[in-house]
Amino acid sequence: MTAFDYEPKEGIPIEDGTPTTATTTTSASSSDEHNTLPDPNGIDWLPDDPENPYNWSASKKWAITAVAIMATFTTILNGTMITVAHAAINDEFHVSDETFPNSYWPVTSWALGGALSGLVILPLMEDFGVRPAFLTTYVVFILFIIPQAVAKNFATLIVSRFFSGGCVSVLSNTAAALIGNIWEGDRARTIPMSLFVTLYLAGSSMGPVIAGVIFQTLGWRWISYMQIIWYAALSPIYIFFFQESRGTIILHRRAVKLRREGGHSHAGVAATPKATSATLARKLARSTQRPLRMLFTEPVLFTFTLWSAFMVGTVYLFTQSVEFVFSTLYGWSASQAGYVQSAIVVGECVGWTGVLVSARLYFNSASRNTEVPGTPVPEARLYVSVVGSFVGVAGGMFVYGWTAYPSIPWIAPAIGLAMVGYGVEVVVLAIADYVVDAYAMYAGSAVAAVVLGENLFSAFLPLAAQAMYSRLGPRWASSLLGFLALGLSFAPVAILMYGSRLRQRSPFMKEAMVEKRRNVDVPSQIARVTSNGGGVV
Repeated sequence: MTAFDYEPKEGIPIEDGTPTTATTTTSASSSDEHNTLPDPNGIDWLPDDPENPYNWSASKKWAITAVAIMATFTTILNGTMITVAHAAINDEFHVSDETFPNSYWPVTSWALGGALSGLVILPLMEDFGVRPAFLTTYVVFILFIIPQAVAKNFATLIVSRFFSGGCVSVLSNTAAALIGNIWEGDRARTIPMSLFVTLYLAGSSMGPVIAGVIFQTLGWRWISYMQIIWYAALSPIYIFFFQESRGTIILHRRAVKLRREGGHSHAGVAATPKATSATLARKLARSTQRPLRMLFTEPVLFTFTLWSAFMVGTVYLFTQSVEFVFSTLYGWSASQAGYVQSAIVVGECVGWTGVLVSARLYFNSASRNTEVPGTPVPEARLYVSVVGSFVGVAGGMFVYGWTAYPSIPWIAPAIGLAMVGYGVEVVVLAIADYVVDAYAMYAGSAVAAVVLGENLFSAFLPLAAQAMYSRLGPRWASSLLGFLALGLSFAPVAILMYGSRLRQRSPFMKEAMVEKRRNVDVPSQIARVTSNGGGVV
């Protein structure tokens, strides 16, 4: 999951050279994540403005969405492709997995790089726009794959993958922001964003599948060489299709153009470096402090972060456990064990259909919402996730574990993997949707907290796989994970039962509900004034 941001509808003042906005706060606890209002002295979108990304044609939107999803899928492969070659890498660099899975450190460093960049780097790139942020990071990403291919020692592999992981985090978040910027409203974003998350998760599971073919035929270094080749080959597509979609940047460019045409001095474009520095410092402080504060003061957010982090962590844990299980039971090689992880991808694709069902249940809940009439109930996001968590993840873990006998065909534990893939897909999307809906103007910080947890679990949970599966055996090790999943599966049940009361106790979610009521009331008041000929009602 990624901490993407929705594009605010805001005007750009033409007097200043930096893309600033006028912010309206409603209470003492309100802050930077409030909706913004157009500056009356600035410029805003014209009716049916062709430069407004929301007004782009459907074919153009879908073409850009497809490119963004492809970019996410192909770059996320970098995280797990190396896992199939751990034995060969250990032999070349004299690394031992006898007492500890040291071969997983390159993946741990990759995930930690993603966690750090999600908190620190992304907020600092907001003012640069989607296109330059993506293209610049993409070049840096390719450069950091080169040391992975030619590494002379294990430390080079770990360090270079830390930076490539950070780049992938920026790339995937930028791609998600692109989708959020061109599709307006929850209904329009449902299919594009669900496809994005599906391919985001599938990329992690497909890494060992694709790398297995390369490693078996060409060797472990060619896993990185092939990535360099196809990432470079895809560059022209991104240069052509990855257009600027952040409204503030487009309007800022329009403001600069108007100043030039009006004879105003261009010197103002680089104005007030101190103000810009203060803004960056404030963004950095907010991006690190608020997510952490919310994570440890919001029980709902903490529980859902733990739930989502465990789901994503299991996907990375399978890169370690699947080889152990299938090599022990059936004598498969690392490459063959990598192929079976495609079962997880099949499950994730099936889980995408559950997301569509969840969206329908969510939008239908608007008719029974008594808190904010006319808007869907946030807890309606979680109905399908209950089934996905209990049956998909917990049930799949038990199937994966208790079909682990040499006498049982390999397809049986593979079905368990597919069940887990289905559950992970449904749960991760449900959590993302619920957090965005329930926290509203604080959704950016809330999602950042969840993403941090996912990255940390992806980094460290798989390190326990070797000890668990070697000491407990495949059946009880998978059962332990199944029982953990079973316990976490009661989280959505509790939210469905007590969600309204929990939101009233949370200062962040309570304020989000107030903001939703205000947003519902304003259009109705405008309609009443219009129906009365502009008079005061």
